[in-house]
Amino acid sequence: MSHEIDRSEEEWRKVLTPEQYRVLREAGTEPPFTGVYVDLEDDGLYRCAACGNPLFRSDTKYHSGSGWPSFYEPVGPDAVEEHTDRSLGTVRTEIRCARCGSHLGHVFEDGPQPTGLRYCMNSGALDFDAE
Repeated sequence: MSHEIDRSEEEWRKVLTPEQYRVLREAGTEPPFTGVYVDLEDDGLYRCAACGNPLFRSDTKYHSGSGWPSFYEPVGPDAVEEHTDRSLGTVRTEIRCARCGSHLGHVFEDGPQPTGLRYCMNSGALDFDAE
């Protein structure tokens, strides 16, 4: 899949911290309840930590109890892309940034209305712009 931002892994290593690289480029997961944005309740916009693409608005964030920042919908239909993930012996839906292809987290069908979805994201994959 072609992305607007297409860097080599070597280039990504130069612009991301080792932990950001592990999460964003190697589909790593931070331990639950450790991310900086889990309990953040400020108003603003969450962006991809790799490329700055707008992903989620704070008014769609909620406390899921999962240990990761959770949202019920992205900012728009073109913000994220879905991929099938069979890595843990189960089938999950991985969420990646539509602009650069970086791993953000997964989406589950146990979220609140109006969507019924839980976009479970890694804090390390996000940057936050306060309003």
